[in-house]
Amino acid sequence: MIRVLVAEDQAAVRAGLVLILRSAPDIEVVGEAADGEQAVALARRLRPDLVLMDVQMPRLDGVSATRRVVDEQLADVLVLTTFDLDEYVFGALRAGAAGFLLKNTEARDLLEAVRTVARGEGLISPTVTRRLIAEFAAKPVRGPGADPTVLEALTRREREVLCRLGEGLSNAEIATRLDMAEATVKTHVSRLLAKLGLRSRVQAAVLAQELGV
Repeated sequence: MIRVLVAEDQAAVRAGLVLILRSAPDIEVVGEAADGEQAVALARRLRPDLVLMDVQMPRLDGVSATRRVVDEQLADVLVLTTFDLDEYVFGALRAGAAGFLLKNTEARDLLEAVRTVARGEGLISPTVTRRLIAEFAAKPVRGPGADPTVLEALTRREREVLCRLGEGLSNAEIATRLDMAEATVKTHVSRLLAKLGLRSRVQAAVLAQELGV
């Protein structure tokens, strides 16, 4: 079972999300939060596999809540937003969110996104993700990880995988492109994240774009 905490301040929207999630036999909603502070507190207490996090919430916004959840390694975070390219999304991804979804996403796509993140694949929709990565990389603000010397710690194969992450490819697509087993790709992704001090595949993809890998 994939244990999910839903954080959304609008009660009607939250109820709809919970209803959709509970329709899946492999997903369990373990808690509901109406603001960022409550989301962090429940994540600490319940230790879900994933937090479905709205970015615009009272008391503590979703970006700050995401940063706390990720920093404390409480769960993966899947961000919910009304707009696909807004500052909240960029901030959430820099905070370590595994990916994002639009609130008008179809029910089946929401369920698949939850499963995708639970498998450790943070790139939700390749088309939207590539657009997001390109926009994100074009932002003037650069994080400390944009120093090109950080790539010196990677092996040749890990750099190749990083490059494909920057293209918004999934593990399966990378495996096909580089002619290797999907399990091997997952291993390379885990190792390069650790070496680069990154929290998610999305951050790795953005770094690849920023450095022109």
